[in-house]
Amino acid sequence: MFAVRMITALLALAAAASPAMSQDRRVPTSPVELRLSYAPIVQRVQPAVVNVYAAKVVQNRNPLLDDPIFRRFFGVPGQQPEQMQRSLGSGVMVDSSGLVVTNNHVIEGADQVKISLSDKREFEAEIVLKDSRTDLAVLRIKDGKEKFATLDFANSDELLVGDVVLAIGNPFGVGQTVTHGIISALARTQVGITDYQFFIQTDAAINPGNSGGALVDMTGKLAGVNTAIFSRSGGSQGIGFAIPANMVRVVVASAKSGGKAVKRPWLGARLQAVTPEIAETLGLRVPSGALVANVTAGSPAARAGLKLSDLVVAIDGQTVDDPNGFDYRFATRPLGGTAQIDVQRAGKTVKLTVPLETAPDTGRDEIVLTSRSPFQGARVANISPAVADELRIDADTKGVVVTELADGATAASVGFQKGDIILAVNNQKITKTSDLEKATRESARLWRIVVVRGGQQINVTLGG
Repeated sequence: MFAVRMITALLALAAAASPAMSQDRRVPTSPVELRLSYAPIVQRVQPAVVNVYAAKVVQNRNPLLDDPIFRRFFGVPGQQPEQMQRSLGSGVMVDSSGLVVTNNHVIEGADQVKISLSDKREFEAEIVLKDSRTDLAVLRIKDGKEKFATLDFANSDELLVGDVVLAIGNPFGVGQTVTHGIISALARTQVGITDYQFFIQTDAAINPGNSGGALVDMTGKLAGVNTAIFSRSGGSQGIGFAIPANMVRVVVASAKSGGKAVKRPWLGARLQAVTPEIAETLGLRVPSGALVANVTAGSPAARAGLKLSDLVVAIDGQTVDDPNGFDYRFATRPLGGTAQIDVQRAGKTVKLTVPLETAPDTGRDEIVLTSRSPFQGARVANISPAVADELRIDADTKGVVVTELADGATAASVGFQKGDIILAVNNQKITKTSDLEKATRESARLWRIVVVRGGQQINVTLGG
């Protein structure tokens, strides 16, 4: 009887306690608890986030001028009307001398760049370095005679999903704005924005104009540079992407050293993703890692002993999930040292030491083609290991490749693309840039061109 009464009493106590336990609510006990805020972090970092205004002059070309019949009967006007195109973005001050990092797409093609500080002061800026592979650019304030507020870099490899972050920028040109959220994902590799597919995903509201702005962690350090949003409407839908601070650090370091291009380690091997079919063949439980598809003779990879069909699974102790992940990890390693790469070979783990050195760039001979031809306005280069690495083609490839196309140039309008390899023009074999320059100086009514694009050979015939 006593046992029954005891059980009844315990059940009554549990029923009485359960509402309080489930709610677990309390009244704030001090004014301090009512004033929990991100304001101290914002006040500290906000002066280091700037607005970036870029402008370029473009000609309003009438599409009828591309029609030879129109040109024959009506002639070509001597002076085309000009228009000023403007773009707006954000940037982050990373050096007190006035060095600003932003997105390359914010200032691409700009004739004039201005920086506006959070206190509304404006400065002219010059472009120090552009890196289309990461979509980053570094600017410098002209005639800066003061020490500017800056942000320190966080170690973006230490970020975790769920960490709270702040996004600061100038969305839609309304003025500097702060939003907050969490890190939704790390190492996003299927975004398709830059060569290095390894983004921080956040749900902090990011909108047009935020590009180049700061993603800040709770210590007030720069976790990443906001770059893109996933949106069907053009506005924020809670999916934004930022370039990790460790990649931003590499680009800024190249700018500080006086370089006009970013210097990165060169592996000298082409890697491919592991599909479920390949994983089954290799006896893997999950399709993970990066499979070696090609190794360039004499490259750091070759000297380290990397072999065809090796499966790269880690670099310096960090797991490699796919080729994009490896590319990011390898590109952020400091030059001059070594990296340890773990590979699976014949069922065993092999550790290889790869020297961290830049790709040879001898014999590039890069030129811009100006003669009247389908190639007019194209920048072309001989394929060196450095060029092959930049354009993601095999270093063993020989020939001449398109490295850049001027906006509105003939080459762009007829359909040439960056990365096109020119093999022949009007039955003339093209092996170096001087061959192509010579071929374009010869007038022709028809242009028969052989191009390799994405590994496929294309035969093109264009009218002169």
